[in-house]
Amino acid sequence: MNSHPDRFSGKKVLVTGAAQGIGLAVARRLAAESADLVLADRSDLVHEAAAELKAGSVTTDLESYAGAEHAVGEALEHLGGIDCLVNTVGGTIWAKPYQHYPPDQIEAEIRRSLFPTLWMCRAVLPHLIEQCSGTIVNVSSIATRGVNRVPYGAAKGGINAITACLALETAPYGIRVVATAPGGTDAPARRIPRGPSAQTDDERAWYQQIVDQTLDSSLMKRYGTLDEQAAAIAFLASDEASYITGTVLPVAGGDLG
Repeated sequence: MNSHPDRFSGKKVLVTGAAQGIGLAVARRLAAESADLVLADRSDLVHEAAAELKAGSVTTDLESYAGAEHAVGEALEHLGGIDCLVNTVGGTIWAKPYQHYPPDQIEAEIRRSLFPTLWMCRAVLPHLIEQCSGTIVNVSSIATRGVNRVPYGAAKGGINAITACLALETAPYGIRVVATAPGGTDAPARRIPRGPSAQTDDERAWYQQIVDQTLDSSLMKRYGTLDEQAAAIAFLASDEASYITGTVLPVAGGDLG
């Protein structure tokens, strides 16, 4: 990790989904760059991460607005303000052709990958508007154009729309809203799985189709790393990206989604 040690000195940052995966990688990157952090997740593992990084932490369910308000309130109390919100909550729960999704699974995918960002943006916005500054970095996905993940792709398409629309609304207040769209990313096995692992031959085949399509769509023919994803998010969150807003940056080896 080639960090910039003082890039976030004096910056107060709230990172959601920080117990593992991209969210934890972002938290580690920002801590290495001197950010003052609060980490939010619904898993108690977030407190381990916070202890490692000497950050504040809060457990809350961001699929509800009350949970988002709680996260923002705890961050404001701990940090005394918020300069940047990084929304990383989300992720595919199931992998299957759309005709095989029952309605409850479709709704669960949307709740997991759209509502945490939608609610967090709403919860933090009054504070950012009052101070006439701030940055929101959302995490979308290249899977807005991918196989066997229609509900997840729809949710991440919603993240792109939130980013574009909110950037238009908030630019007059000095607020930037940006996003990354990660492609396939190598990561350690999740300590808390998003959903059940593939059990049947069909389920394993459907998941393999996702892997194959991801690699085929990447010009670099490989998965990215957590550090590569965190580096792009940290750049967009930093003052180095001060003239960038309303943009979704693909971080996917050339796959534009």
